[in-house]
Amino acid sequence: MSAHEDGSGDGWIGRPNVQMLAVASATLLLSGLLWFNYSAVLPTVVDRWDMSGVHAGVVYGAFLAGYLLAVIPFGMLADRHAPRPVIAVGATGSAVASLAFGVVADGVLVGTVLRFLSGVGMAAVYVPGMRFVSEWFEPATRGTAMGVYVGTFSLSSGLSFVLTSWVASGFGWRGGIVGTSLIALCAGPLMFLLGRDDPDRESNGSGVDLSLLRNRSFLAGVGVYSAHNWELFGIRNWLPAFLVSTAAVSATATPVATAGLLAGVATAVGGVGNLVGGWLSDRVGRLQVIAVALAASGTSTLLLGGLAWKSLAVLAGVVLGYGFVLTMDSAPTSTAITLVVDDEQLGTALSLQAFLGTLPGTVSPVLFGAALDAGGYTLAMPTLGVGALLGVGGVYLLWTTAGTGLQTEKQPDVAD
Repeated sequence: MSAHEDGSGDGWIGRPNVQMLAVASATLLLSGLLWFNYSAVLPTVVDRWDMSGVHAGVVYGAFLAGYLLAVIPFGMLADRHAPRPVIAVGATGSAVASLAFGVVADGVLVGTVLRFLSGVGMAAVYVPGMRFVSEWFEPATRGTAMGVYVGTFSLSSGLSFVLTSWVASGFGWRGGIVGTSLIALCAGPLMFLLGRDDPDRESNGSGVDLSLLRNRSFLAGVGVYSAHNWELFGIRNWLPAFLVSTAAVSATATPVATAGLLAGVATAVGGVGNLVGGWLSDRVGRLQVIAVALAASGTSTLLLGGLAWKSLAVLAGVVLGYGFVLTMDSAPTSTAITLVVDDEQLGTALSLQAFLGTLPGTVSPVLFGAALDAGGYTLAMPTLGVGALLGVGGVYLLWTTAGTGLQTEKQPDVAD
């Protein structure tokens, strides 16, 4: 048992690993408000900037593009040096760029550039944070810890929708962006002042370890993560706009605020889905949890786009259930990846996972927008659901390469 988890000291709350999980999660909670604050006011921004569906998807995709460009270098820094300063600097930079978006962005070009820069900063927060958490927890409990950490992102994303749309209802869309950005500015100092890196960690890595690309288990895990993100980022960008288009929401007194609230709560429920998925993966099996979650979320996406929604209560129930299953596979997938690579490769592996696995998330919102322009939500929604269902096949590939024992022990590298 790790010295971090020996139960000595001040009890469960006094354990260093639990304290550091709390710091990392709080940092992500604040920084995560930036990821979807643009999406929360998307219907208003589209109207003010006279954007097409494709242009709206491009502005959103710019954040992911910046994230992808920077995630591997920041992962290498976390391997070679330490995650804490990387996270602190990135969180501050992301918040500053988002604040500038709320103050000066006046069209697609400026908005795209500033969202891109905000995504660059976020790359130094999320993945190095996963390495940070992984260092503090042994494999037997890492799934639950990752569930808490990744679940915080879902909770933060939900709060982003709710807070941004709520502030925007009184102070305009710029007020909503500025408000969440100011809150996110607290994340960097929080991590820098209260966080500390694992004292047992070693500085590792001198570059991208290309042997990872010969590890079939790692590649299979990345494929599963790609399917997850294809659906996740597509629906989270477009969910408020979709809800506004339904008869149930459009009939309310404040459709945009109602859609933002419903999307926010559904996204926050994803935090519970992450936690439950991580906890279950430590107990009943990571592959089983991942496969069930992907199948359920993909089916739910098809259901949302294929039915007419006239009852707000029914729509809300379906969307909340969808938010839960949408994220159940995330923590188990990331945990599985930490178990099929060597410890010194963790930061680089998680960065490559984020880079390769998030690439589909930059495409799906744009494809969704193009399908929306061509045939409405009935045509657009299936572009996301089919991707998630294909991810179930990726789970089979992961099973054939790593087996069913992805529970508490490192798996052998089966590249050769």
